[in-house]
Amino acid sequence: MKKILIIVIPALLLSGCSSKDSFTVTGHISNPRQKSLVLNKVDVDRLIFIDSAKLGTNGSFKFRVKATDTDFYQIGYSDTDFITLIAGPGEKIRLTFKGLNTSGDYEVSGSKESEDVRVLDLRLAAGKVKLDSLRTLYVNLEGTEGSEAERSRLEEEFTDVLQDLRKKNIEYIVTNPSSMASLKAVYQRIDENTYVLYDHRDLQYLKIVSDSLGRHYPRSRNVKALAEDLKKEMNEMVARQIRNIASNAPETVLNPNLLDVNGNRIALSSLRGKIVLLTFWSVDSRECLSENIQLKEFYKNYRNKGFEIYQINVDQNEERWKQAVSFEELPWISTREDDPQVLENVRLFNVQVLPTNYLFGRDGSIIATNLHGRSLQIKLNQLFNNPGGN
Repeated sequence: MKKILIIVIPALLLSGCSSKDSFTVTGHISNPRQKSLVLNKVDVDRLIFIDSAKLGTNGSFKFRVKATDTDFYQIGYSDTDFITLIAGPGEKIRLTFKGLNTSGDYEVSGSKESEDVRVLDLRLAAGKVKLDSLRTLYVNLEGTEGSEAERSRLEEEFTDVLQDLRKKNIEYIVTNPSSMASLKAVYQRIDENTYVLYDHRDLQYLKIVSDSLGRHYPRSRNVKALAEDLKKEMNEMVARQIRNIASNAPETVLNPNLLDVNGNRIALSSLRGKIVLLTFWSVDSRECLSENIQLKEFYKNYRNKGFEIYQINVDQNEERWKQAVSFEELPWISTREDDPQVLENVRLFNVQVLPTNYLFGRDGSIIATNLHGRSLQIKLNQLFNNPGGN
């Protein structure tokens, strides 16, 4: 979600507009502490200066603003002392400020959405006061007798306040999905790091507001920004789910432990300290049979230097496999899948074609994949014949 930054940009004063393409804001301040008010338009992550109005001797003021669409505005003494309005063409908004600050007690009429914003803001302000009070009580309990039970009670009350704020905003959104004030309900913050809609499940309400306002206000930059925020949040949620699945998934160990042609179970990890070529093959593959001829030459040249081949057969027929190993006089470790119907190692190593191979270094890590013929010969030569290569 976007953080609203305060950047004032000068603009031409707007005047002389008809009621069809403008709105007016009139009002009264009981106890003015400054001589003028400022009206800014909220444009996603910045404020655009629209106009300023001098207060009359009785604290009265008036703005007339040219507008073609409904949008967010801020009116007040400064960018830290203001209220938020939602105004559109033809509206005649009336404000009455009762306190020293424009951000304090006020009344608004002439704009249903601005009235709704007032309710949302006042409720949030009251909630913040409660939360601050609970925080203070919680801190003051430290070291006092029986504080644990009281702290637990305060924690529950703190959570209740948060839940009530969240519940009320959700109720408003569900009841008024096409109101611009729902955008306010989505973005309200309890503090710098916590939104009123703080639960990850609340993304559904962002989507409700984004979809509804997107249909009613397709040109609004604030509505478009919400759609972008929703997209980012959804992408982050998917990424978070993938990370959670990955972190909770059992560790995959790439360590075949299969029976060889003589009935001995041999684990790939038992060959640690050697350069090992793990290769998958089938008796029915001409490419595999042709590669075995090359591998026999490589095996002869490098076996005494610490080279080993761990070959896994994927055929269903065990006897054909044994006959092929014997007939071809394959000198390395020849194994086959324990369950040829499942082919567990084929799945773990993502074998898509035959032959497929993985070259393991002396520390047991994979250092190359699918090297065949000349490429494999060059790699083995680098590992065994170059100083420091192995």
